[in-house]
Amino acid sequence: MKKLLALMLTGVMVLGMAGCGSSSSAETTTETEEAEVEEETEEVEAEAEETEEAADADSDLAYVQEKGTLVVGITDFEPMDYKDEDGNWIGFDADMATAFAESLGVAVEFVEIDWDNKILELDGKTIDCVWNGMTLTDEVMSEMDCSNAYSSNSQVVVLAADIAEDYADVESLADLSFAVESGSAGEAAAEDNGLSYTSVSNQANALMEVAAGTSDAAIIDLLMAEAMVGEGTSYEDLTTGVVLVDEEYGVGFRQGSDLVELLNAFFAESYADGSMTEIATTYGIENSIIAQ
Repeated sequence: MKKLLALMLTGVMVLGMAGCGSSSSAETTTETEEAEVEEETEEVEAEAEETEEAADADSDLAYVQEKGTLVVGITDFEPMDYKDEDGNWIGFDADMATAFAESLGVAVEFVEIDWDNKILELDGKTIDCVWNGMTLTDEVMSEMDCSNAYSSNSQVVVLAADIAEDYADVESLADLSFAVESGSAGEAAAEDNGLSYTSVSNQANALMEVAAGTSDAAIIDLLMAEAMVGEGTSYEDLTTGVVLVDEEYGVGFRQGSDLVELLNAFFAESYADGSMTEIATTYGIENSIIAQ
């Protein structure tokens, strides 16, 4: 009997110990699973944060809004970008760029650039866009992401009014020496037509070369020529001549920039509500604006 009771007590103790072991094992398993879930959650959150940071790094909008400014690369180019009597940048492009920056919730900053280095300036982030009556050439569109065209233009010969009738076609221009802006559509037009030319830093200097007599003629944008030569301007003795090529203007951003789509939407809205035409009328280029 005593042996039987001893065996029964031993069995109970074994069962009790087995039960205690199972409980401890279950608790350990639960804690391990919870730790693993927590670790996985932290990893997912970290990956999501890294993805968001990477997206922000690739976003020009986030970059511009973080620093609070849209830096616009320009040259002195009336009627698109030029200074008023107080030294403020005005013009069709300047006014539109200011309005676009306001729509992004940032201030605008204008930086004069060497036109020949516009792509380097853009990629180096010293500027955020090129907005200066920029012709949408194949080279420009391959190196930048560009907006929709917003204005039509032409490359036109500017020369002394008293000789203009002697140079009424492209063939007659071969005898002339030209001043052109380096890296511009005017320079490309001179090359395409086999003309002799000297490159200068901007179109305003090209006009000065003609006025000074150091070049016979210049090739510049028609919109600038209409604003700066002829009766009532600083260059009354100069006039426009042969049109060499028709073209369109656009705004250039870094490749992959998310600002392009935003600007296209801004252009469409500005055209629809009449504000684009109103600004264009202020500077006398309303007939050149392209419907958005």
